[in-house]
Amino acid sequence: MKQLFDLIDKAWENKEHLKEKETREAVFNVIDLIDKGELRIAEKVNGYWEVNESAKKAVILYFPLQDMKPMRAGDLEFFDKIPLKKDYRKLGIRVVPHAVARYGSYISPGVIMMPSYVNIGAYVDEGTMIDTWATVGSCAQIGKRVHLSGGVGIGGVLEPVQASPVIIEDDCFIGSRSIIVEGVRIMKEAVIGAGVSITKSTKIIDVTSVEPVEYKGVIPSRSVVIPGMTTKKFPAGNFQVPVALIIGKRKASTDLKTSLNDALREFNVTA
Repeated sequence: MKQLFDLIDKAWENKEHLKEKETREAVFNVIDLIDKGELRIAEKVNGYWEVNESAKKAVILYFPLQDMKPMRAGDLEFFDKIPLKKDYRKLGIRVVPHAVARYGSYISPGVIMMPSYVNIGAYVDEGTMIDTWATVGSCAQIGKRVHLSGGVGIGGVLEPVQASPVIIEDDCFIGSRSIIVEGVRIMKEAVIGAGVSITKSTKIIDVTSVEPVEYKGVIPSRSVVIPGMTTKKFPAGNFQVPVALIIGKRKASTDLKTSLNDALREFNVTA
């Protein structure tokens, strides 16, 4: 692996190395490992998420090595550089028309893909539901038993290579039309209500105590989150800007599926 990464790192600094067969094969080998789930763009090590910059570089370098070409799926025609994933039956993945996943993304057995899209470099773990028109962007990391509801947008992060991708940890529920981008991390068992948009600069405010507690870029574990507004002063006057409000925690006393439904009912969070 070190030899592969050394070749990729050199090509990243000097693209002339991409003309060498050994370097091109190193890129292809890394993309194949990512596609099989044997290598990840980001992984939790000793409780902290670490980005594999060399793997991310390989994803970016893969594009100039590929030629544009027609691809067919029955009567449908595509014209692109990146092949589509195949052999879903063998992989143990349920894929409903017209779901699409690119080669170089890993999708675990037991995942259900409604008409949706998974981009290269992404990792989707077992038992996850990707609902209708949901999008999993490049290099995004999706945990076990996550539910991405209809129309959810999980953003992709390619550059800068050191930037963390969007990470959705195990057993999270992401409500319809929510948008999670710019490397935001949703910690395990969090419930995100419908229509919540979270970027790196979005204020995330815990309003469950007398004094608000503010976060940025991360939703704490088991939080129940809804969209909110706050007043911000601009040269032209005071205007309302969106925030994410933490209004409670999922109960530990019930089964995960039950507690998820309870959270939605108890806090009047729409899915």
